[in-house]
Amino acid sequence: MKKFYRIKEGKIFFGFCVGLGEYFKIDPILFRLLFVAITLAGFGLGILLYIIASLVTPFKPS
Repeated sequence: MKKFYRIKEGKIFFGFCVGLGEYFKIDPILFRLLFVAITLAGFGLGILLYIIASLVTPFKPS
């Protein structure tokens, strides 16, 4: 079964977008742009979603 984790390698802040990129096999930059777009369109909602998601997602075990 495939699990979702935050990834330490290649991270900029918390590694959440890198984990999304690995899970969905998509470039993490697309997820970063998505969070920026949500932030700009939703008056900061993207930042809040990113922080909450990062706090509840565990790091990938070494």
